[in-house]
Amino acid sequence: MTAKRRLRTHALVTMPLLALAAAPARAEEADEPRGPIVVTGRGLSEGPATPAYDVQTIARDKLVSSASGRIEDVLSSVAGFQQFRRSDSRASNPSNQGVTLRALGGNASSRAQVLLDGVPVANPFFGYIPFSALSPDRLGSVRVTRGGGMGAFGSGAVSGTIEMESAGPDEVGPIAAQALVDNRGETQTALTIAPRLGQGFVVAGVQWDRGQGFWTTPKDQRVAASARARYESWSGSLRAVAPLSDTVEVQASGLVYDDHRTLRFKGADSTSSGQQGSLRFVGRGDWQFDVLGFVQAQDFSNVVISSTSFKKTLDQAKTPTLAVGGKAELRPPVGDDHVLRIGADVKLSRGNLVESPYSAVTGQATAFRRAGGRQSDLGLYIEDDWTIGQIVLTAGGRLDRWTITDGYYREINPAGVATTDTAYSDREGWSGNGRAGIVWNAAPAVSLRAAAYTGLRLPTLNELYRPFVVFPITTQANAGLKPERLRGYEAGVDFHPTQALKLSLTAFDNYLKDAIANVTLSATTRERQNVDRIHARGLEASADLAFGNVDLSGSLSWTDAKVRATAAQGALDGMRPAQVPKLAASGTVAWKPADGWRLAATVRRTGAQFEDDLEVDSLKAATTLDLYAQVPITRFASLVLRAENLTDETIVTRNAGGSMDLGQPRTLWAGVKLGLR
Repeated sequence: MTAKRRLRTHALVTMPLLALAAAPARAEEADEPRGPIVVTGRGLSEGPATPAYDVQTIARDKLVSSASGRIEDVLSSVAGFQQFRRSDSRASNPSNQGVTLRALGGNASSRAQVLLDGVPVANPFFGYIPFSALSPDRLGSVRVTRGGGMGAFGSGAVSGTIEMESAGPDEVGPIAAQALVDNRGETQTALTIAPRLGQGFVVAGVQWDRGQGFWTTPKDQRVAASARARYESWSGSLRAVAPLSDTVEVQASGLVYDDHRTLRFKGADSTSSGQQGSLRFVGRGDWQFDVLGFVQAQDFSNVVISSTSFKKTLDQAKTPTLAVGGKAELRPPVGDDHVLRIGADVKLSRGNLVESPYSAVTGQATAFRRAGGRQSDLGLYIEDDWTIGQIVLTAGGRLDRWTITDGYYREINPAGVATTDTAYSDREGWSGNGRAGIVWNAAPAVSLRAAAYTGLRLPTLNELYRPFVVFPITTQANAGLKPERLRGYEAGVDFHPTQALKLSLTAFDNYLKDAIANVTLSATTRERQNVDRIHARGLEASADLAFGNVDLSGSLSWTDAKVRATAAQGALDGMRPAQVPKLAASGTVAWKPADGWRLAATVRRTGAQFEDDLEVDSLKAATTLDLYAQVPITRFASLVLRAENLTDETIVTRNAGGSMDLGQPRTLWAGVKLGLR
């Protein structure tokens, strides 16, 4: 994006938001005095049956005190959370940033729905999450619901939903800033302002991260063409919240971001950029409602460098995508014992890829390719929570009308002659899904719960239409892929004798029918195919304990996951899905000796996992130790010290026949945090 386009984007997002925030102040001068109005900047509160599902909430103090300052690092402390690769968004290709829960992995596309203030943020073409744009400093809380999703935009939540809520002035303060530098000279800076304007408020924030990066290539595998994982990313957000009446508020949001990375070899550069805006109306009267509309544009580019000739072999010049959508949810007053939700949502998206393969000998383009298509999903849903004494029942259904249209793949040789020109058949269908659960508050300190659910995920445009090469393996696309369908069950117990102690244990059994995987056909060829199913069952545990100024928290996920393949895919049958560990655990101890202080240590253990579908190459287990310290030095300033992977554990993130990539080494940060309260 050029500088002029960036300025136009900022202006288009900024001007209406500032006008919106100023509107209540002007109206207040003209209207008669009225009672106090409280705006939250959030959606409607959840019903009493939310605990029926395996839910974990991350509070702001944990969001803003990670060793890396990145949201994917924070989410790694949630039992069952997994990215396709072990690397964070500083040292991985953006297209690998798929998110899943409960060991339904083996695919770089997200199987969890990720929402920011109600808006889906996954890239419509690839299905990755733009983590570098989601700054923890701008968030108030994150709620992770594991298991099949429902409600608005629930069609993509086959493994769960991650809902991020932006912070307001009470959490951020009028102004907050931080600047840090690490032992490699890399920097991380952020600034957020949150003034109150009349009875509303504005929150504006910007973050800029840059650095030379570390060596992802092991020392004994480096060559002259090897390069550090250099990165530079920035993001800016602007939200305005204002009351329209005593019970109705309007929320307008804008987000822009840009990310550049270099991986493994000089010239192997990737970019990820995007702009999105949304407008939301929330009513909290007798007839509650939540109406949201959004538009989202993203782009991605990537250059592939040969690992043998070290020359450019592929230039993914651009992958522009556009998504528009919205939802409307109504909660009619049906009695104090019921919370009834009736809603509809829609999402329309399109994406196109422009790329050229290059000869490693001549350095000239050998072809010009374009691929892409359109998808749509219209969902209708209804759900009710019914409280009967100490028991809460919940049940809901969702009906989706989906389409996959205008799919194509074209390839032209350097002479301008079309060698491939394929237009794929349009497809459409209806899918019905539902979920139901029960919570029995058996005693003041004990709650028992059980739930069952189904879910749906459409294949991404990338999976359908775009082949790719990671030398020496070519992975073919498959325009005939069927949607993935989930069927799952779970049961758990929550023990909460006091506010200071919370324990949770959940057993689950999930089946992902027609799971999309990269299936090996030969030593040099794979194809995206629907396997019969992935069967994942296991245990998830979490604990939170607070006594005095000390907080202890921990999580553990143990999963037995197997691929069940068709006869033609017999070699896969019984294998563990690629990139899925059996065991993952984390524990954090935090101490707040006085106001403004925070000292914390986090230990994480990720079990061994396989790189590929046939269990040929493995990634060994890794245990890391992270430290965080915030020490006040004045009333408005604090010293911040952070340590990532303090013990310098070797983290293998890729292993293809012994050719490896490594994750974050020991990294030490120091800086200051400023804030007015």
